[in-house]
Amino acid sequence: MILRQATSADVDTTAQILGDWCEATPYIPPLHTRDEDRQFLQTVIKTQDVLIAETAGEVQGFIARDGMEIGQFYLAPSARGQGVGTALMAEMMDRSDQLWLWCFQANTGAQRFYERQGFKVDHMTDGVGNEENLPDIRYVWRAKS
Repeated sequence: MILRQATSADVDTTAQILGDWCEATPYIPPLHTRDEDRQFLQTVIKTQDVLIAETAGEVQGFIARDGMEIGQFYLAPSARGQGVGTALMAEMMDRSDQLWLWCFQANTGAQRFYERQGFKVDHMTDGVGNEENLPDIRYVWRAKS
């Protein structure tokens, strides 16, 4: 597996991974079309620090950081539980002294992952501040001094 910076050539693949996750996750309301996902990720790739995990030329997942916020973090189903997410997150942790992100309260698998990586719950909301209107958790990670 290699980690590399995302380029505009990765827009379709990252949008596919994002869209597939949304469609496969029963609690996520259908808010965006696949074309809107592509347009969104085109902007993210141009303006944020986006890493791609790739194996044998196939994109396995991606993570996007805007300052200290991890705003996007998605893996292809076949990449889950294979160390891909850990590698992507470790690289982002190497690039910053502090990170934060939001996780839906219903996403217990992601919560376990973030907590294993050393993220701590900062606070929880009823979802009024997110587009999906789903209860969420703000996680924070700080490098050890």
